[in-house]
Amino acid sequence: MDEPLAGFAEMILEYYAEHGRDLPWRRTRDPYGILVSEVMLQQTQVSRVLDRWGEFLDAFPDFDSLAEAPLEDVLRVWSGLGYNRRAKSLKRIAETVVTLPGGRLPDTLEGLIALPGIGHATAAQILAFAFDTGVPFIETNIRSVYLHHFFEDAEDVPDVAILPLVEATLVAENPRDWYYALMDYGTDLKRRLPNPSRRSRHHATQSRFEGSNRQLRGKILRVLIDEPGLTLAQLAEKTAFEPDRVDAVVGALATEGFVSQQSGRFSIL
Repeated sequence: MDEPLAGFAEMILEYYAEHGRDLPWRRTRDPYGILVSEVMLQQTQVSRVLDRWGEFLDAFPDFDSLAEAPLEDVLRVWSGLGYNRRAKSLKRIAETVVTLPGGRLPDTLEGLIALPGIGHATAAQILAFAFDTGVPFIETNIRSVYLHHFFEDAEDVPDVAILPLVEATLVAENPRDWYYALMDYGTDLKRRLPNPSRRSRHHATQSRFEGSNRQLRGKILRVLIDEPGLTLAQLAEKTAFEPDRVDAVVGALATEGFVSQQSGRFSIL
């Protein structure tokens, strides 16, 4: 690592030593617990995950218990975190892992990416935090750090321009703490300054939640968890959405394997 990059790495690690967050999933190296935390943290703020991570592990402490649990129970525990596809993916991952040799989570990039709902960034984070294996990746807070320090006046910066810097500065002997440090520093940057990620080519603002199909999906699943066997008309009444929209969203949920229909009544699979 050349001198400027080494200075950058030293600065990030010094920040982490003084200001690093004490988060519960950082106190374990258990691959299952790390996997659950990383899937929960996808598109969800740390503050919302803090309490729910422990609750989920209490309900489903290992791959076997999660694999055997009814989807309805998993969605009930997940309720409030949003993006229910993640809960379903976690269950599908558990169902896959228990069939693997030793029932263990893969410890390679290729093995992790082969699992349902796991992309490159999530796989790389699991490798770093559970297995101390360093693989370059970019997520929103890491992106902010490199944009702020290396692309100060640039706009529309693609990730392909950032990734070589992530690779060049990777602290290979301790990727776990290095990536935690980058994430915490990036979180602090966005708290103190205009979000550097707005200058990324890949920056996208989240669509409005109120009245969206995303909100309706969550409402339908919550209603069916508590009251299985409802008709379309009953779902429309209880969610306060138009029957045509409820029909379309229920159809999508059925296609995705969340709900089933029997004699015009819907239930969680």
